[in-house]
Amino acid sequence: MKKSAKRSRARPRNPVALSELVAAVRRFRDARDWAQFHTPKNLAAATAIEAAELQERFLWKTDAEVDRDLADAVKRAGVAEEIADVVMFAMLLADRLGIDLAEAIATKLEANEQKYPVKLARGNARKYTELQDG
Repeated sequence: MKKSAKRSRARPRNPVALSELVAAVRRFRDARDWAQFHTPKNLAAATAIEAAELQERFLWKTDAEVDRDLADAVKRAGVAEEIADVVMFAMLLADRLGIDLAEAIATKLEANEQKYPVKLARGNARKYTELQDG
C-alpha cells in the first residue's frame, strides 16, 4: 500500500537516535547553504533568542494559566515548535564545535549525579552548594 503523503527527507523515523536528528538538521541547513552563517557566535545567539521566545509563551502567566494553555492543542504545538527551535540550534552549535552532544549530556548527567545525590536532593530545589547531610 502506497502512502498518500510523501515523507520529508528531513524528518527521521521515530524513535530516532540523536545522531540521526543531528544529521537531519544538518541536511536541512546544507540544502539551503546556511552553514556559512552558522558561526559559533550566531548559533549561540540564535539558541538564546529561541529560548527567549519559548519563555515568552509563559511570561506573566500563573501556573494555572500555563496549564490551560498547554491543554490547548494549538498553543501546545507552538510551545513544541519553540522547544524544537532551541534544541535544533543547540545541536547545530555542538556540531559546529565538534562536540558529541550525546557524550556531553552523559558527562553532564554524571557530574550532576555527584552534585545532587538522591539522598540529599530528592524533593527540594536547593543548589548543590546548599545541600548538606542531616
